[in-house]
Amino acid sequence: MTISGENSSNLIAVAKKTRLAALKLAVLSTDAKNQAIEAIAQALEAAKDEILQANIADCERATTEGIAKPLYKRLQLDEHKLRDAITGVRDVGKLPDPVGEVQVHRELDKGLILKRVTCPLGVLGIIFEARPEAAIQIVTLAIKSGNGIILKGGKEATLSCEAIVKAIKQGLSQTAVNPDVVQLLTTREEILELLKLDKYVDLIIPRGSNSFVRFVQENTRIPVLGHADGICHLYVDKAADIEKAIAITIDAKTNYPAACNAIETLLVHANIAREFLPKVGEMQQLNVELRGDERTREILPNIAAATEKDWETEYSDFILSIKVVDSLEDAIAHINDYGSKHTDAIVTEDAEAAETFLSLVNAAGVYHNCSTRFADGFRYGFGAEVGISTQQMPPRGPVGLEGLVTYKYQMTGNGHIVATYTGAEAKSFTHQDLE
Repeated sequence: MTISGENSSNLIAVAKKTRLAALKLAVLSTDAKNQAIEAIAQALEAAKDEILQANIADCERATTEGIAKPLYKRLQLDEHKLRDAITGVRDVGKLPDPVGEVQVHRELDKGLILKRVTCPLGVLGIIFEARPEAAIQIVTLAIKSGNGIILKGGKEATLSCEAIVKAIKQGLSQTAVNPDVVQLLTTREEILELLKLDKYVDLIIPRGSNSFVRFVQENTRIPVLGHADGICHLYVDKAADIEKAIAITIDAKTNYPAACNAIETLLVHANIAREFLPKVGEMQQLNVELRGDERTREILPNIAAATEKDWETEYSDFILSIKVVDSLEDAIAHINDYGSKHTDAIVTEDAEAAETFLSLVNAAGVYHNCSTRFADGFRYGFGAEVGISTQQMPPRGPVGLEGLVTYKYQMTGNGHIVATYTGAEAKSFTHQDLE
């Protein structure tokens, strides 16, 4: 799609306005930012009915347009979800301020002092599909970390996002934070233009399908933080406690299958398969479609055959692929071959096997005897998250406040020059760390 020069200019103007507001936000006190966050929580509570009605309208429109079931689940915003999101807002307000932390305080020489101090990134561009409550989490984290934010929600959540951002701006208008620090884009054409704004936007965070995230990564010069796939695994070891394994399997698949931290593949050690898999078969009573390799179907003959494609598919639905493996090493190899580096778990009572799994599986989250559904910024105590990153470089996993700040080096001297420390009579540095 193309966008007119006029609209392009308008978006540049929006980005400039956001950056100016972010510069002022960056120097506000912790108390001022926390007051703004509480004002957001109160404004969202006051606008609850308007937000929920907007979401109902979005859901009705999405239904007539034939939205996919997993996406519809993410789109729905009921009173419970909204209440949890507002709780998350207040939780962020209680977290330590990530800005202004002195990471390095060092005397290079008498009167020449170096500091490394955390500071905001600047302006964040967040593009997400469905899940309108994500806008609430993201804005709160942005303000706490001193960043401006340009939001682009999916077209299926337009009315919900407009109602949420309207309430947020109303709340901010009563505080020291300029409401211009939060902007909402509403058209698909604006995405391409946003991706071109490397002069004004410092980080892009896409939240959506595999193809969508890859599209963003391939069409911008702005750094991108995010993950394309959520192919999570659960490995049930030969030393697993069966009851634990069943409870974890059910939770990790059925608690919220549309989430990126739900498992898509279950790996089962051959020594425990005949005892464990019949219990897994009972998950069909929970409307879970099971697909298995040949060895799995010898035990569960009534399930569909899994293909190579199943091992590399994020279903985001009540579908689970199952494979029997001969060893811990085989399970780790399968995960490292097919996984998306999101979250993978082992169920075992063998501490050595657990430690091997945690050490050798290459993922942002590796768990022992618990559900992959814990991979979440709120559950980690981050207050909320702007997204989950599966890249090797940090930040990795659920990204909260610490992923939204960078640092700068500040140096103070008293007429110091480099020439003093070079040449035959060079003076030595003291390099003494200070309190």
